[in-house]
Amino acid sequence: QVQLAESGGGLVQAGGSLRLSCAASGSWFSINDMGWYRQAPGKQRELVAVISSGGSTNYADSVKGRFTISRDNARNTVILQMNSLRPEDTAVYYCYALINRLVMRDYWGQGTQVTVSS
Repeated sequence: QVQLAESGGGLVQAGGSLRLSCAASGSWFSINDMGWYRQAPGKQRELVAVISSGGSTNYADSVKGRFTISRDNARNTVILQMNSLRPEDTAVYYCYALINRLVMRDYWGQGTQVTVSS
């Protein structure tokens, strides 16, 4: 079994910062991409940032220059540092990982709420 445990969400004022963390536990052959999606009320889930096992990153245009994704492969952890937060960043943030357990598939965390007040 695989579990992704998220932490770090909360309430912050516009312009503030939050740091989200996600740790994968279980057994697998390899973890490929790890990343973060978000879903705001009434909207579709969207990609925020992704990082490959080799460290290549990709960001949504709306967060470039404000958010930074990183990972610790030894600890199977992915971090999202969010700076200069805006009210439109308010959403439930979901961690995901593309994991090979004979079959490659996505695994998801339970989600953590991020609320940015104006």
